[in-house]
Order: sequence, then C-alpha cells, then structure tokens
Amino acid sequence: MSDDNANSSRRRFLTGAVGVVGGVGAAYVAVPFLAYWNPSARTRAAGAPVEVDASTLQPGQKVNLTWRGQPVWVIRRSEASIDALAANSDKLSDPASAVASQQPAYAQNEYRSLDAEFFVVVPICTHLGCIPSHMPQPGSLDTDWPGGFFCPCHGSRFDNAGRVYAGVPAPTNLQVPPHRIADNGTIVVGEDPEAA
Repeated sequence: MSDDNANSSRRRFLTGAVGVVGGVGAAYVAVPFLAYWNPSARTRAAGAPVEVDASTLQPGQKVNLTWRGQPVWVIRRSEASIDALAANSDKLSDPASAVASQQPAYAQNEYRSLDAEFFVVVPICTHLGCIPSHMPQPGSLDTDWPGGFFCPCHGSRFDNAGRVYAGVPAPTNLQVPPHRIADNGTIVVGEDPEAA
C-alpha cells in the first residue's frame, strides 16, 4: 500500500469520525434547546379548560374561577334578573353585543350565554381593568338600579348580562370567555360547544 493510499484512507476515516462526533455534539446541543421552547406542564395547565358543577348553584349565587390567569365568574341568574334584561335595552350602550371580540358568536344574544340561567364572564372592567362588584339585587346600589355589576373605581355600570350602560367610562361590555355546558350540568370554561 502506498503512502498516498494510506493518507487518503486516514483522511476519509478522520473526516468520517469528525462528522460523527460533530453530529452527536449537535444533537446534545439541539435537544435541550428545543425542549426549552416547549411549554412547561404548569404553563399548559394555566391555559387548560376549567370545570365547575353548575347544578349545585342556587339562583343568584356565583362561583369564582381562574382561567388563563384571569378571574372568571359563573353566575346562576334568578328568573327576575333574566326577565329584567329585556327592560334595560334602551339604557345600554351596546344591547345587541355587536362587538364580536367581547363574546363567542353563540353568546351574542340578550343573555350573552348559552343558557339564560347561567352567565359566564371575565369580571374585569373594560375601562381601566378594575374588578366590578356583583350587585344582582334591584335597588342594591340606588333606587333605579335593576341589578348587575358596578365598578367602584370610576362608576361604570353593567347589567346582569355584562352589557355596559351608556354614559359611563367603560367603553365596551364585559368579556364572555368561550364555554360549554356538559350533559351533567358542568360548565367547562375555555372550550367551545363544538369542541365537545
């Protein structure tokens, strides 16, 4: 075997060995780098749907939840508060909930929900982000108060469907998150009805 053939064989061997070692090294660097970009279990859980057993709620009662780092209230409305929703339309800024980003399409109705009895809302005032008080009883704020939500920070008022009154600082209705009602009476916040 000549020196040229021996050098050529060594060169091929060294080139191949360096390629294999480089490939293994790149894999050792790439795996943790790619794993870093995957969301953690805690992050995945924060965006996961949240369930509440609505069958145990009494009329006028609410449950506080957290979904995607935001507060969510599930409220069981009384018959009186449902009936009062139609009576206030002339005092509201957006009674038809025309702004599509404020609620899913299936909640774009006078109740702003799938079922008139259950209301799911993100209780953050659309003016400056305060949490309004839930005051469902007529007359609990003043004699003309039909019930709803009152923001103590700057006086914004919302009816029992989270629709904003005209002439208050809040520009839009309270947000309704995606939600569905399961067969067993459980409300799943964070899932559309089509996802079931």
